[in-house]
Amino acid sequence: MTEYQTLPALLKRNADRYGDTRVAIREKEFGIWQSVTWKGYYENVRDFALGLHCLGFKRGDKLSYMGDNRPEGLYSELGVQSLGGAIVGIYPDSHLDQVEYIINHSDSIFVVAGDQEQADKVLEIKERCPNLKKVIVDDPKGMRHYDDPLLVYFKDIQKMGRELAEKEPHLFEEMIEKVSPDDVGMINYTSGTTGLPKGSMITHKNMISVAKAQDLVDSASDRFEYVSFLPLPWIGEQEFGVYWALYKAFTVNFPEKVETVQENIREIGPHIMLAPPRIWEKMCSEIQVKIQDAVWIKRLAYRIILPVGYKIADFKLQKGEPSLGWKLLNWIAYFMLFRALKNYFGLTRLRHVYTGGAPLGPEIFNMFQALGVNIKQAYGMTEQTAASIIHRTDDIRLDTVGMPLPGIEFKISDSGELLSRGDTIFKGYYKNPEATKEALRGGWFHSGDAALIDDDGHVIIIDRMSDVMKLTDGSRFSPQLIENKLKFSPFITDAVVVGQERPFIGAMIAIDMGNVGKWAENNQIPYTTFTDLSQKEEVYDLIAEEVAKTNESLPKVAKIKKFVLLYKELDADDDELTRTRKVRRKLVAERYKDLIDALYGDQEELEVEADIRYRDGKAFRMKTRVKVKQVEPLE
Repeated sequence: MTEYQTLPALLKRNADRYGDTRVAIREKEFGIWQSVTWKGYYENVRDFALGLHCLGFKRGDKLSYMGDNRPEGLYSELGVQSLGGAIVGIYPDSHLDQVEYIINHSDSIFVVAGDQEQADKVLEIKERCPNLKKVIVDDPKGMRHYDDPLLVYFKDIQKMGRELAEKEPHLFEEMIEKVSPDDVGMINYTSGTTGLPKGSMITHKNMISVAKAQDLVDSASDRFEYVSFLPLPWIGEQEFGVYWALYKAFTVNFPEKVETVQENIREIGPHIMLAPPRIWEKMCSEIQVKIQDAVWIKRLAYRIILPVGYKIADFKLQKGEPSLGWKLLNWIAYFMLFRALKNYFGLTRLRHVYTGGAPLGPEIFNMFQALGVNIKQAYGMTEQTAASIIHRTDDIRLDTVGMPLPGIEFKISDSGELLSRGDTIFKGYYKNPEATKEALRGGWFHSGDAALIDDDGHVIIIDRMSDVMKLTDGSRFSPQLIENKLKFSPFITDAVVVGQERPFIGAMIAIDMGNVGKWAENNQIPYTTFTDLSQKEEVYDLIAEEVAKTNESLPKVAKIKKFVLLYKELDADDDELTRTRKVRRKLVAERYKDLIDALYGDQEELEVEADIRYRDGKAFRMKTRVKVKQVEPLE
């Protein structure tokens, strides 16, 4: 066995190489950054692994982790993998039925619960999880009076492991050496946009291969900083915060809590950053709103200076060389505006910055390029162990997702589907041989994405093959492309475009409550709830103008003719979105069938009744009237 074949072997290599001289993990707790060296990282993993061993965890067993991003998430993952087992990620905001499904389907015998809230979920369904032996609680705050025999505590498991390590000092190393590159180290569940999530079996070979390939394209230093704030069950976060971090031994930082992520990113100043489109959209929206609220001189400066950034970005994207004059203007723009904006968002030290999980709208992409933030699109799927296609630093194009990582082969099938093969392709779906056979038929992984590969080797993703729509006149369009353009507006948080076998394209739009609410206050428009605000005539006029702006950049066949404003936000808790905020189109189309029918009818208003459910479980029956708005072209 070589040192690069499994994640536990990489951890041991880093511990031997750096010991206590280099920080591996930081976590902000009680307002102070707590550091863990590579030696400490290794010892924490060793103690947890040996503690699990004492509880009867064997090779091939599964453990589910359900909690926020914390060092204990990494200790759990590496500890399980050191024993030849597999980690199973569960999103911490998952419903009880989703938690039950994943625990049972994955055959997890242990669950690490991050805190009291997560432990309560598991205890509530324990009778329906017959294979579950123990619930291991990381943060026991508030659980002093719990006496369920299923409960044990993370620190106690580590204490058991330390005692075993003292008795048998070579046991852990012997366990690591038995782990094979072909062992399944993770079962990662897909988004489930088309049905029940499937458990993708990811091997150590897959993990190491994607880290190597990523580093060949964008080399990282062991002195780099990374902030881990995206959910650990997401395969993209696994690649950057676990696989690549172990491979190149850079530092992973964990924010204090979700609400302080932006502040913590600013404090750390990461060199590598991965964020899905919703994060960049939120930043973009925040910039636009702050400029609108600024004094007139700052608004004027923004309008004058930003075009300089766009011009420099154009030079870069077109691979041209700006003149000395443009370079001077860009230098002035940087010191007057761009430096402050980048510093405010913690983007000053970035060397490698990516977006992934879904396509990023070209307007938002362009805006960050103008600010000097060199965002690169990363395309990948759970079954490909995250990123498989990525932009090169000097070859970024807004119409593509980049070029394949080294060692991964792509081609387009006769039906236009993107196929891939290589060492990063998963082993198959857990307990689902039929789906595995279908996905890996012919020796290629079938992505389900409609795509093109141009003469330069760049891959153009059109949309999910199942999502590409066709109007009654035969014209085809990509709803995702239109939705991304709509979400460039600071007043729109989500959009669902419809039109399959219809005469024209319509849209259901969810307003951004914060930004539209502020706009309403500035315009002295009173409102009470999201529902009330969304159905104001003035808000419809505001969004109609935003949709008309979007239409200006769309071909004639893809223009939106009518829209409705949703009376509630689309919510993952209502199964309308996946945990990575992808729209479950089939379910949304069924749930909002009356609204969709109204878009293609003659009525200007529709009375709707809906069951609204809050996070605390309370529900009520809501009645409201939803308007149908025609989109007029801009004058």
